[in-house]
Amino acid sequence: MSGTTDTRRSTPLPYALVLPALLALALALGYPLVRQVVLSFQDFGLAQQFGRPPEWVGLQNYRDLVGDGYLWRVTLRTILFCLVNAAVTMLVGVGLALLMRHMARGVRLLVQTGLLLAWAMPVVASLTVWQWLFDTQYGVVNYLLTGLGLDYAGHPWLLRPLSFFFVATVIVVWMSVPFVAFTVYAALTQLPEEMLEAAEIDGAGARSRFRHVVVPTIRPVLLVVGLLQVIWDLRVFTQIFLLQEAGGSARDTNLLGTYIYRLGIGGGEFGMSAAVAMFMLVLTVVLTAPYVRTMLRQEAES
Repeated sequence: MSGTTDTRRSTPLPYALVLPALLALALALGYPLVRQVVLSFQDFGLAQQFGRPPEWVGLQNYRDLVGDGYLWRVTLRTILFCLVNAAVTMLVGVGLALLMRHMARGVRLLVQTGLLLAWAMPVVASLTVWQWLFDTQYGVVNYLLTGLGLDYAGHPWLLRPLSFFFVATVIVVWMSVPFVAFTVYAALTQLPEEMLEAAEIDGAGARSRFRHVVVPTIRPVLLVVGLLQVIWDLRVFTQIFLLQEAGGSARDTNLLGTYIYRLGIGGGEFGMSAAVAMFMLVLTVVLTAPYVRTMLRQEAES
């Protein structure tokens, strides 16, 4: 019997089945990452695109970045934008999920359909609508605010950095809330009603039930969704780039994603752009480490 068990354990079939997936993953993710690391140690510009061999500069790109004050301003701006958007998205998404638990079936289906349509809409198409809404001359937002007696006639939303990021936050949150709401609502449907009823019988109010029953039960889902939201908001590119093209000042509104693009594609400094990308990767790991540590701790306790 033991010989049969040993034979089964030593069979290479499971490894053979996993090997194609590992090779595909290594090619799809490993090669670009290695190529980017190598590129960050080179002086690679427009001349290298036409055949000139790249010059190996070692850590010089990283030294230049450390002394670049603009990079640190962009980094601080990116972190603040990421944390604000992630927090607002989680609050709105969790709030909608809780509300959907208490909605009538027809109303809940209507809300879910609206969320699904917002989530499924292509980014470029939705940004075209948002640009029209916040347009300086013909925007609906300026029209409504002016109609309420506020001085917003011809207000240039995208020309001022603060209002630019307000518009960007509205758009990013609007696109991100459906994922949070659907995921958390799915977790709430698995919440045992007996636990809530027992807590209510024991005299716990709605706030206490939410804090001591609901949150601990769905905490693993909240941690995963929060982790993904931080990663996505840190890597925001399309929304910021298109709003910049619509009239925003790139230098005053760059985040790390758009800065990397403009440094590489716009400025031809591909080595420096790769170095900033590696810096952004390290920053992502640092910001998400607390979430990962908490999830691993909870998994070990369970």
